[in-house]
Amino acid sequence: MPDRVTLAAVAAAAGVSVGTVSRALAGRGDLAPATRRRVLAAARSLGYAKDPAGGGRPPGSARLVDLVLGWYHNAYSDEVTAGARSAAAAAGYDLVLTEERDIPDDDWPMRIRRRGSAGVVLGLISPTASQLGALTDAGIPVVLMDPQAESSRGLTSVRTTDREGGAAAARHLAERGATRFALVLGSPPYRYGRARNAGFREGLRLVRPGADLVAMQADWGAAAAREAATPVLRGLKPGERLGVFACSDEMAAGVYAAAAATGRRIPDEVLVVGFDDLRGARWLTPPMTTLHQPIREMAAAAVTALTDAAAGAELPSSPIVLPTRLIERGST
Repeated sequence: MPDRVTLAAVAAAAGVSVGTVSRALAGRGDLAPATRRRVLAAARSLGYAKDPAGGGRPPGSARLVDLVLGWYHNAYSDEVTAGARSAAAAAGYDLVLTEERDIPDDDWPMRIRRRGSAGVVLGLISPTASQLGALTDAGIPVVLMDPQAESSRGLTSVRTTDREGGAAAARHLAERGATRFALVLGSPPYRYGRARNAGFREGLRLVRPGADLVAMQADWGAAAAREAATPVLRGLKPGERLGVFACSDEMAAGVYAAAAATGRRIPDEVLVVGFDDLRGARWLTPPMTTLHQPIREMAAAAVTALTDAAAGAELPSSPIVLPTRLIERGST
């Protein structure tokens, strides 16, 4: 049997002291992020296996599940939190809210390691290799909710039927009498945005082959969507009805603002379909037709997969996919 890799060997490979290695692997101490990453990389390369008796909680011992988002206190994160909290409570776990901060020394994976969480849900986050490595080395499983990239790096993911939702938007706008069509696409073009775009184009080709379609780019926000849509709406000719599909409700709200700025009436001249069905969609005037994304249910499914895994089940190897549905309101 080969000799067990020691802390001294890891320290030599990383060029640091044994004490620094011990603190880095245990998630303790005030270490520079680069140093911590170097130690973890050396430990992985050498195949170091931490002795559970060496300190810190083993994964799952605290009956906690971490939810990591890039931001809180908005309509999307409120839905995610509500769904995750309900599923955690039903399984007898507490939910910890962790915010990923876009700063170099943010050590949220190490904080999760110190807590001994049973698992981590990452919402709308593309984790780095070192972040995933810090969790994997501690035996803490990860589920990606609505991953931004197509590749999930072998991790379990939860998503919705983005492509089918886009196709449903195209069919609906055609059925409601649109004579021209427009797409408001999110930039950067994340996986779910690309799928919604592709689905809309496919659906439109089936119901209106050769239809006039213009695509606009916005930064997933209302202000940029208003700026992109304004010249298109201003160029509408008498008698035309423009059917607009925005890849998020927030961008669709920007189309509303562009319609107001150009004097175009919704739904008489401009038909609008969003995506998400966040609470603000029904408060607009007129209320917005949108694709309902089952955000609460997706978050609950992610947490349930982790708590089931803590009880001995295998994490699903293929994505968990929950369906969208079109919610028709006054904008169409």
